[in-house]
Amino acid sequence: MIRKNIYKWHRISSLIIAIPVLLWAISGLMHPLMTTIKPQMATQSLALQPIDSAALETPLPRALEQNKITHFHTMRLVQIDNNWFYQVQLKNGDPPVYLSTKNGKSLRNGDKLYAQYIAKQFLQGQPQPPAEAQDEHAGHDMKEESSSHDCCDAATTCVLADTSGALVESVELVTGFNKEYKYVNRLLPVYKVQFDREDGIRVYVETMQDRFAYAVDNKRAGFDRFFALCHTWDWLSATGRFKYLLMGLITGLGFLTTIMGLYIFFITKTKKGKQPLARTRRTHRIVSLIACAFTLMFTFSGGLHALEKLKTPDPIADNLSNEIPASAVTLNYSRLQAEIPFAVCDLSITRIDSALYWRAVTKNKKVEYLHAAHYTILPNGEEQHALSLATTFSGHAARDVVKMERITKFAGEYGFVNKRLPVWKLSYASNNNERYYVETSTGKCAAQVTDKDLFEGYSFALLHKHHFMDWAGKSARDISTMIAAGLQVIMVLVGLFLFYRWIKRKRS
Repeated sequence: MIRKNIYKWHRISSLIIAIPVLLWAISGLMHPLMTTIKPQMATQSLALQPIDSAALETPLPRALEQNKITHFHTMRLVQIDNNWFYQVQLKNGDPPVYLSTKNGKSLRNGDKLYAQYIAKQFLQGQPQPPAEAQDEHAGHDMKEESSSHDCCDAATTCVLADTSGALVESVELVTGFNKEYKYVNRLLPVYKVQFDREDGIRVYVETMQDRFAYAVDNKRAGFDRFFALCHTWDWLSATGRFKYLLMGLITGLGFLTTIMGLYIFFITKTKKGKQPLARTRRTHRIVSLIACAFTLMFTFSGGLHALEKLKTPDPIADNLSNEIPASAVTLNYSRLQAEIPFAVCDLSITRIDSALYWRAVTKNKKVEYLHAAHYTILPNGEEQHALSLATTFSGHAARDVVKMERITKFAGEYGFVNKRLPVWKLSYASNNNERYYVETSTGKCAAQVTDKDLFEGYSFALLHKHHFMDWAGKSARDISTMIAAGLQVIMVLVGLFLFYRWIKRKRS
């Protein structure tokens, strides 16, 4: 029964999946090119600059009171050229306001200006620090100039009048994922900064962490649109879960078709002959045999990945605001710096349980936590902060943590797709050995993973994206992917040609 109908079943199922597989294979063939042909950035991380304590002329409480701010989520010190600002985020996820450390004035459109300022540095490189005064007279002139200097006007002029390199064409706040800035980029909210260049480059930045999020030019955008059309089928996104169900069914049928093809190969012999049809059949058999391992890998991992999308994960409440009273915060910077032996390059305030702490990052990237009131250093402060965050996100008690470690690079289950570094990994014995990855600089949950998730995650990484070739480097992995996808294209095209000849012969 099976042997009698296997050819017919294989032919019918092959016809059903031919076009989808061809689309997936061609776009998969181009994917390594997409990851290689991307806009060139001068840097993807900004060098830390020491905070200028002399610039903190207006105390933080006075600046907050002056701008009628009674509560806020967090605060950082940031710099635009030589001008320093309190970057104050009122609620978690909202664009921050920028208050001058010189006079407490609010910088108009401050977050947009800062987005332009750092986006240009990512694209063109950071400016050199200004040269110091050469003599007493120069220093005196600078001091006199500083006394009448309005840092808000200066910062605005610095950004808007900067004619070096590419000019900024537009700046747009992005609060949700869209066709260009997709979910794979993870970070929100961000600013899209478009530059006036022939390639139409757009740089996405996260201002609360001075973080590069994504860059795309017209060429890369074209690749992305093609991939979205042919591989991820974004044109079906409006159908919701149906898209993933359909993709799961087609990949499942593709897996079954490959099994049937293997069965046919082993129960039949290759026919000899010099006729074009015989040669085409031999080509199809040989290519299909070589390609079948990759076909099984692609269809299995792709189908599993699509079906995994049918699940609706429970949201993690990492968007709660700290609600820090303005009256509860003072900043004695000289006292804070006296407790830390190295220059502080990043300073923010956060809450650990019910207490407030200054989070200071030094020039050598060491993180210290100091009590907001009496400036004593909290021993293992970052570990305690990570533990507090994980306790909030997981609902587990702190004593339930079985292992805790700092992650400084993407590897294994915490891959590049998660975007945030450094993070802390906290492991629990319950709920399939769940792990939480938390980012202390933002208070965000970067990822939640259980043993159940590993099977799908590793199958997609190893079988679909060919990360089993990581040992040989990215180029070798890309070549492996392209060979595998290319074989799928040849296999389908030869198969379609055989079907065309079969139809033609039947009609004659």
